[in-house]
Amino acid sequence: MLYHAYELQRSWLHSASALAAISAEWLTNPVNPWSYTSMGPVVASALDVFAHASQDRGKPAFGIEMVEVDGAPFVVREARVLEKPFGDLLRFRRDGLPDDAPSLLIVAPMSGHYATLLRGTVERMVESCEVYITDWADARMVPTSAGTFDLDDYIDYLVEFLDFIGPDATGGRAHMMAVCQPSVPAFAATALMNARHDPFRPATLTMMGGPIDTRESPTSVNDLAMERPIAWFRQSVIATVPMNYPGSGRKVYPGFLQLAGFMSMNLGSHMMSHYEMFKHLTVGDDASAQATKDFYDEYRSVCDMTAEFYLQTVEEVFQKHSLPNGTFLHKGEPVDLSAIIDTALLAIEGERDDISGIGQTRAALKLTPSLPEAKKRYYLAEGAGHYGIFNGSKWRDRIAPVVEEFIAEHRSAKTAA
Repeated sequence: MLYHAYELQRSWLHSASALAAISAEWLTNPVNPWSYTSMGPVVASALDVFAHASQDRGKPAFGIEMVEVDGAPFVVREARVLEKPFGDLLRFRRDGLPDDAPSLLIVAPMSGHYATLLRGTVERMVESCEVYITDWADARMVPTSAGTFDLDDYIDYLVEFLDFIGPDATGGRAHMMAVCQPSVPAFAATALMNARHDPFRPATLTMMGGPIDTRESPTSVNDLAMERPIAWFRQSVIATVPMNYPGSGRKVYPGFLQLAGFMSMNLGSHMMSHYEMFKHLTVGDDASAQATKDFYDEYRSVCDMTAEFYLQTVEEVFQKHSLPNGTFLHKGEPVDLSAIIDTALLAIEGERDDISGIGQTRAALKLTPSLPEAKKRYYLAEGAGHYGIFNGSKWRDRIAPVVEEFIAEHRSAKTAA
């Protein structure tokens, strides 16, 4: 019933959004006398804000066409190089990239948003790397005939993606970067591949704002997961995909619930952002208003997660702390973090991160006793919140150079076991 109620509301809001957009355009039309009154632009701005806030959104495109390197523009080419039911592998490469450039797999979160949330991450790293990124599917669009997808499958996908990427032009192993939630499966995949002496294990693993050990500086997100038993999550937030989607009948954690949770965490800030957008529109500052619109176009574009993946993540990562406790299993096989012996680790945290607290990602460095200290590094991004770790000026100017330096420092690892 939850999903069906949302669909009814979405249909109503879609019509209301279209009507508001038409009305706003009519009120600002030069042939309309109301456009020359003091109230016309004000009402039009309010309607424009409502139309944007209630607009129905689909999957965004990356749309990275060009980047500038050392003052020169270079065309960026995007390709879908591997397709799988629950997630594809995309490749981004810019013209003029040196033949010996490293390969980097960016693991996007499967947390309710599309991989395009990391558009700024890709755009910056494609300057120096051949970039691959996981493009996770919206679970409501995957037919039930494709089977299930849980945390174990997520790890298998990462191993397969690294195997597909293979060595770079110099014979060096690929590098991996996990942003937020996928730090846990990426860390586990790295341990499993090291234990097996997999020739395609990553040369480096960068974990950014990841919940490796949520007992460190717990946030409101962590508190919510701990306050309720897993049975509550199974009964209260899991819904069935309606018949109007290809994944009809699949059990999912709906993206609209995840978005509601994120919005409620900082409701005051979101309301002020829309009020500022309204003020920009009333004075004709369309550029500033558009910047806010662009952010929320991405932020409000959400997708569903499979119920099994969501529930397993809540239980293993946030309730049992299986990875730091040494009890994490992958398809019945223990994940031994001490098996990581030559994949260099970089842990990055934001000083103002309200989703993954300080120390949660850094914990990974303490959990790998067999890895030499020379292959470990920690970076605290001062003044950066969760989103600022991987997008925006702090990411481009201060954090990305640290990642590039770390990759360059540990590029000697070859694909040989």
